[in-house]
Amino acid sequence: MRSLYIHIPFCNRICTYCDFNKFLIKNQPVDEYLNCLIKELSFIDERDLLTVFIGGGTPTALNEGQLERLLSYIEQSFTIHEEFTMEANPDELTRNKIALMKQYGVNRLSLGVQTFDNDLLKSLGRTHQEQDIFNAVSAANELGIESISLDLMYHLPTQTLEQCRRDLALATSLDIHHISSYSLILEPKTQFYNMYKKGMLQLPDEQLAAEMYTLTMNTLSAQGFHQYEISNYAKGHHESTHNKVYWQNKEYYGAGAGSHGYIDGVRYYNIAPVPHYIKAMHKGDAVKERIPVTVDAAMEEFMFLGLRLNEGISKNEFLARYKTSYDDVFKDVTTELVKEGYLIEMDDRISLTALGRMRGNDVFEKFLLTV
Repeated sequence: MRSLYIHIPFCNRICTYCDFNKFLIKNQPVDEYLNCLIKELSFIDERDLLTVFIGGGTPTALNEGQLERLLSYIEQSFTIHEEFTMEANPDELTRNKIALMKQYGVNRLSLGVQTFDNDLLKSLGRTHQEQDIFNAVSAANELGIESISLDLMYHLPTQTLEQCRRDLALATSLDIHHISSYSLILEPKTQFYNMYKKGMLQLPDEQLAAEMYTLTMNTLSAQGFHQYEISNYAKGHHESTHNKVYWQNKEYYGAGAGSHGYIDGVRYYNIAPVPHYIKAMHKGDAVKERIPVTVDAAMEEFMFLGLRLNEGISKNEFLARYKTSYDDVFKDVTTELVKEGYLIEMDDRISLTALGRMRGNDVFEKFLLTV
């Protein structure tokens, strides 16, 4: 059973750090976009899905009528067996929108919080404030959303360790079930990147960033959130089933402008600009590129993605997927990384140590087969 990602590329404001495919919603052909998106969804033959994730952009930038149109189509067209997630901005999450989500089967809400600090929120270009976060979580719980996740960021410009500590304290004081915590990465073509290149942006040094990551791991563990992936923490059974599809290198559909999918060993990428996506869908197909994944590339991805999970990867599953022994391909690099303290090898499983999680990219590049 596969999963489905749906992209809503509209935002009410463009954040200073964001490089995702997004457009200011004002004057955009939103209804025509939804027509084309629903047409693309109708092409999916598989009606039983493991999970659905609606991301962006900002899905809650849609008005209530547009949101209901999309959600009602999904509910009528697919059976979602485990998890139905929608991303939301705290200040856009009205009680009516939450009620619509609940009515049409959304059982997991992912809130783009980033930080509780109003000054930092302003610098990030976010439109919400601290109180909006509390209001959104309270309303989602009152209206029966089963699982609530917060996205946090650290290593932000001018951010101190105490501000990071305060974010974690406030997040864990809320009735939520999952936290994703990501280090800011300066991506080309973002406002932050341009400011940094001009010497106008002060970031915490790498030592402080490492302290923030360690503080996050320790604080969330002490508050009952188990770490199951480099940047993700959950209470009980509230791990993100949809995101684990990606990390376990399983197949999924992608729909919408700039989305991508992975089906039958082929990765495909949709046209990103909204007008071009609409034009392509009127002709019948918005896929810009299809790339068959070679066996070597698939084995690399199996390692890059699977090692992000605390449970790591299974050598037996590697053999089942690729019809070759893990040790025949990666024994030497594994032995080296175990000696250096980055990996643990225990029976069938290979996983990152705490040090390995902090130096993840350095570890992952060791598994490159094609350079």
